[in-house]
Amino acid sequence: PGSYSIARDRTTRKMAGIAVGLSKGHQVAKRTLAPRPAQRKGKLGARVRNIRDLIRDVVGSAPYEKRLMELLKVGRDKRALKLAKRKLGTHGRGKKKREEMGNLIRKMAAKGRTAV
Repeated sequence: PGSYSIARDRTTRKMAGIAVGLSKGHQVAKRTLAPRPAQRKGKLGARVRNIRDLIRDVVGSAPYEKRLMELLKVGRDKRALKLAKRKLGTHGRGKKKREEMGNLIRKMAAKGRTAV
């Protein structure tokens, strides 16, 4: 696999336009393609973000989110991550939720309100 895999890797090499050798192959110009709709999947639009913020203001936080914010306020970040991970199922979701709750605390502190 050592030199063999290097010889087969064409991503970094420029094609020479000849049929043999390490840089064999037909020379072509790189096409610039228009972005496909699927490439923006998961991006949060302004309208949806505003609606979610409004719902968050009206409904408030779930009990586990309130506990998360308390843990973050007293500096127990790792414990907060463990709680979020247990409630949400995956490490990545837990990290995202912890970050979201931290941002919410900072936003509330900037407004001068008490969190929770």
